[in-house]
Amino acid sequence: MAVLRRLIKVSALVLGAGLVITGCGPVKMGAAAIVGDQRITVATLDTEVTNLANYLKVHPSPVPLTPVQQTQLTLSWLIRFQINEELAKQEGITVSAAQAEQAWNEISKQAKANAQAQGITNVTDSLILAATGIPPNLKDEVGRYQAIDDQFALKANGGTPPATQDAANAANDQLNKARCTAAKGLNIQVNPQYGRLDYTQYLIVPSEPTVTRSAGPAPTAVPSGLAPAC
Repeated sequence: MAVLRRLIKVSALVLGAGLVITGCGPVKMGAAAIVGDQRITVATLDTEVTNLANYLKVHPSPVPLTPVQQTQLTLSWLIRFQINEELAKQEGITVSAAQAEQAWNEISKQAKANAQAQGITNVTDSLILAATGIPPNLKDEVGRYQAIDDQFALKANGGTPPATQDAANAANDQLNKARCTAAKGLNIQVNPQYGRLDYTQYLIVPSEPTVTRSAGPAPTAVPSGLAPAC
């Protein structure tokens, strides 16, 4: 499975330059997001964003992240972790600490090799995480996230790792569908102060401003990923 690609693809995305504050809507006061029956509190999000920001002040990333990007990416990952936990529950997947550590080691190995090929040296695990918008202290959660994906691939491929690209693609398609189903069942709500969840990437993006028009043509562009496509 393309573990590195799935982990770091969001780091190069250009997110919105600002947050659109439209009120809290259905999200309970003090919650940055509600995922199933779990609340990601504003306090938790603030703490993790501070952890990320403090690291980046001392260790600048090759992929600069604005404060808004740091917040949106951190919240994206906090939500993704919970989606994958629900996926594991639905699929009967269990992951040991050793499997999570092994999954992280594979991510780290590939990321460092990729960085070296681009002339970037002295790459640490913390920098790999921070460049992706993940607070370095959440390394264990990232390893567990990837280990769940790996165990799903084994299960989808009959108990052995996919050995061909076609087999890997088939397992990945099944994984995407299962993750979508898990996310849909969680009825995820995001405080619009931070944006909205784009379900095509499970990524927090700027909220669409609410505009009341008395006349004129209706907008032709429809925001993508407003709901799970499953």
